[in-house]
Amino acid sequence: MKGGQYGLSGKVQTVTGLIDPIDVGPCLMHEHILCDIRPPDYKLREPIGYDIPIQERFAIDYGEFDAPGNLVLNDVDQAIDEINFMLADGGRTIVDLSCGGLHPDPVGLKKIAEATGANIVIGCGYYVHDYQDDATEKKTVDELCSDIISQVTIGAWGSDVRAGIIGEIGCQSPWTDLEKRIMEAAIIAQHETGASLAVHPGRHEAQPQEIADFAAAQNANMSRLIVSHIDRTIFDEARLFRLADSGVVLEFDLFGMETSYYKWNEAIDMPNDAVRLRWIRSLIDRGHIGQILIAHDICYRTRLKSCGGHGYGHIFRNVLPIMKRRSFTDQEIEQILVRNPARLLSFL
Repeated sequence: MKGGQYGLSGKVQTVTGLIDPIDVGPCLMHEHILCDIRPPDYKLREPIGYDIPIQERFAIDYGEFDAPGNLVLNDVDQAIDEINFMLADGGRTIVDLSCGGLHPDPVGLKKIAEATGANIVIGCGYYVHDYQDDATEKKTVDELCSDIISQVTIGAWGSDVRAGIIGEIGCQSPWTDLEKRIMEAAIIAQHETGASLAVHPGRHEAQPQEIADFAAAQNANMSRLIVSHIDRTIFDEARLFRLADSGVVLEFDLFGMETSYYKWNEAIDMPNDAVRLRWIRSLIDRGHIGQILIAHDICYRTRLKSCGGHGYGHIFRNVLPIMKRRSFTDQEIEQILVRNPARLLSFL
């Protein structure tokens, strides 16, 4: 069964209702507007400090000291300003993938969409095991699947605001039994609803392929399976091309992170935007342009424009001119930022 049984087929489901794919426009497919991504031990260790002193902004990003409040985005008024900045820079649609465990706020996101006129699409399902409560840990595949389908067709997280994509489904390396159950449930829900499915892979270079192989064995729709965070996970051309050949969508979603330091795994040397564009060009030259997405995955306050960061408009404001200077054609840019998102956000 597909989205037609729910009146979704051929439409994009935003927090304010259904729109046509042609109205998606330039789109960021992986962001967080309202969320709390603090690991459980952060929440226990110290109180939140929301203020980000401008003189400490770089030190926080570079890991010189922890600032738990940096991992909390919960100011609706600030978010309205940030989304307006994005619209002014040329964006039109933004996907918030804050799901179970990341403190999703669909009602707050609807307020932001109504105040700004932006198209906001929300995700659903569950993040990684460590962020889940005891009740979620005990759920069966059928129960998890029912949750996800309800979040798409009825309303997400106790609201009447419906999700328009499944994800970001959390996986780790090594993969836990709960995460495998959630992934299996998400694939079933993908078939049932006709939604696309976005996955957060563990921070190990082999995990994206492990996810792709698992999904293929479960008969997932591989052309609508988005593997996120490619740019912090795969640094090997052979691995990248093998993953692309599996048919999944490859998401380079950490644009704007220009420091080599990576808070969540200090063994990883992060690329900058120039390196990201080189990987994308290599995929385009190999025929994979229909499988590429780009975004920022903003989930820190220091990355907001109002806190001295690049904001949600960075790709439109700064990256697109670089792409044009590097001989990306207008058609290639439109494919990545408009056509691919419109296809993936449209229900089957």
